[in-house]
Amino acid sequence: MFRLAPCALLGLALAACSTVETGIPPDETAGTPAAGPGPATAAETPLVVPPLSSLPDTPARPLAGRFQKVGYADIPAWRDDDLAQFWQVFLRNCKGLMRPTSGNLAMPARATPRVWQPVCAAAVDPARRPVATDAESVRRFLQTYLQPWRLVAADGKPASNLVTGYYEPLVRGSRVQGGLAQWPLYTPPRDLLTVDLGAIYPELAGKRVRGKLDGKRVVPYDTRADLDNNPARRPPVLVYVDDPVDNFFLQVQGSGRVLLTDGPDAGKTIRVAYADHNGQPYVSIGRWLVDRGELTSDQASMQNIRAWAQRNPQRVREMLDANPAVVFFKEEPVTDPETGPRGAYGVSLTARRSIAVDTSFVPLGTPVFLGTTWPGSDRPLDRLVFAQDTGTAIRGAARADFYWGYGDAAGQMAGRMKQRGQMWVLWPKQAGEPSAR
Repeated sequence: MFRLAPCALLGLALAACSTVETGIPPDETAGTPAAGPGPATAAETPLVVPPLSSLPDTPARPLAGRFQKVGYADIPAWRDDDLAQFWQVFLRNCKGLMRPTSGNLAMPARATPRVWQPVCAAAVDPARRPVATDAESVRRFLQTYLQPWRLVAADGKPASNLVTGYYEPLVRGSRVQGGLAQWPLYTPPRDLLTVDLGAIYPELAGKRVRGKLDGKRVVPYDTRADLDNNPARRPPVLVYVDDPVDNFFLQVQGSGRVLLTDGPDAGKTIRVAYADHNGQPYVSIGRWLVDRGELTSDQASMQNIRAWAQRNPQRVREMLDANPAVVFFKEEPVTDPETGPRGAYGVSLTARRSIAVDTSFVPLGTPVFLGTTWPGSDRPLDRLVFAQDTGTAIRGAARADFYWGYGDAAGQMAGRMKQRGQMWVLWPKQAGEPSAR
């Protein structure tokens, strides 16, 4: 998914390189998720902890991260985080931990289920679980069962890296095209192919490309301009958004909510979730405007791009078509307004308790104590969070994208967040150093 790395809301979209998997520039997105579970997601079903004997193991995946064993007293502000509302997030994360791993190297690395089984079993045991609303009871549980490990850099010093933020936007739209609702969000086309290169060439394990068949050949899939200019090639439309810049940025974020403005569902809010993408390389519309002298680099913000589009309605299509990448969506109901979209881990994100990470350093599902500062300030922001998402922009030890939640206020925080941060991983005491599958 083209989810915006929060540092880019104000200094929008000025990178140009791409990756094999997504074609997304490395500082404009929080990530492309792994395929999530089916409609009955791990976040929506009760936590069931299977017996250890029923959890199959798969070969270990190496982690690039190095870890130093520390005590809780070594974690700054460990006791300052209010954990009174934390326990339900912990249980939701356990639901993901108890899913067997597939062994597919094209998927992001996950925390080893078998080492977490005793901890999740204790979490549902009436004799051992904490009082859910008692912050100190929850803290004692964590200290009893989990060992902190500081993430260190290759030189043995504490790893420090960029912490950005992302959010779930709200836009207005309609299920039918008309009036202002002119800008489509497509569902996945039937002829879109995903090729797992690692299944053909082992040395390319973890690499995938997308395309379509042209006779017996696999060729790149249609660009945004191809779809715009050829009605016969357009995939089915999920909704039409009433603002082209909102449409664009929702694709950058990779998921969002749409307030339907007319028809039988008028007034209803739906979630549009990442389903796939066309595999084309991402081209920044902010950079496109700067290169043409329409804006300066300092002006390349979401607000100024929207203002330019309003002043130049006849050139909006030209601007959007400069970016060949397209995200395809699926509709999901908003069953709980406080719960976020599913991340790469397949469970719903929680505002200010979920982060995107580089899974070559920290596997998905891992609890992480994140030490950073509030957006645009030096005020400490020290939180126990979960590694539940990934991103092509999120690379390196201690690199994180902090999920702020839903709506404009969350977007303002995400857009200003470009801080430094450090990480302490919490891992089952009996399991030794953190590991991945």
